[in-house]
Amino acid sequence: MASYPQTLAKTLLAGLLAAGLALPAPAFAQRDPAYEAARQAGQVGEKTDGYLGVVGDQPAAIQKMVADLNIKRRANYAERAQAQNATLEAYALTQGCVLISRTQPGEKYQAPSGAWQTRGAGPPERDPRCP
Repeated sequence: MASYPQTLAKTLLAGLLAAGLALPAPAFAQRDPAYEAARQAGQVGEKTDGYLGVVGDQPAAIQKMVADLNIKRRANYAERAQAQNATLEAYALTQGCVLISRTQPGEKYQAPSGAWQTRGAGPPERDPRCP
């Protein structure tokens, strides 16, 4: 039997996809060459909680960029969660599922264990709460 958080995440994802509200990957930084370079270099990756993470020990400029992007993500998630009558945490988790599934081979993402993984040719390892 599915738990309430699993059911909520699946329902929320279905609603997001049906409404076309799922963010394009990566929504907040598509036009930022520094972000694209950091992503391709494996300095940043998508986390299970829907936010961007710094992979390993990175320069202050990378850390600042990630912090700035996550502030924008959080504001967007809060607005969209409210519109969906969901909690911020549930919305962000669902968005993390979407963003991790959209990673490309060679890009970094956080596995359910919390360890950073490099996406291979197959699907990424996702949180069991993902729909």
